[in-house]
Amino acid sequence: MTKENGLVRMELSQIRIDEKRGEQVIVLKEKNGKRLLPIVIGILEATAIKMEISGYHPPRPLTHDLLNNTIAELGAALSQIVVEKLEQNIFFAKLVIETGNGQTIEVDARPSDSIALAVRAKAPIYVARTVLDQVSFQQPES
Repeated sequence: MTKENGLVRMELSQIRIDEKRGEQVIVLKEKNGKRLLPIVIGILEATAIKMEISGYHPPRPLTHDLLNNTIAELGAALSQIVVEKLEQNIFFAKLVIETGNGQTIEVDARPSDSIALAVRAKAPIYVARTVLDQVSFQQPES
């Protein structure tokens, strides 16, 4: 899945904590562009993402580690995640899993969990162009 079929490759740019509103926001950046996509997430998911990107590995697997390990033990791999739509200010995502026999399975998931899993699996993050066109903004010039 690429730009040609309506998806844009993104990368995790930052995790922001808004003390005033009590929200955590992950910001995805267009890999070959300037658009940014903020997504409000929960504290547990923000912590899970921060732990992985900082290289901290707890002595026992946490939920996202467990799912990543389970997918691998079943002989499958997370090939990508896709933030595919926005409805009533709620983002929807899916996990795209490739099985050992070449079958593709798509699983509905929250973007926060999808991204926490993608950073563990080193899987690419995509966003539907229609979603980016709705809610992204341009990265300010430095």
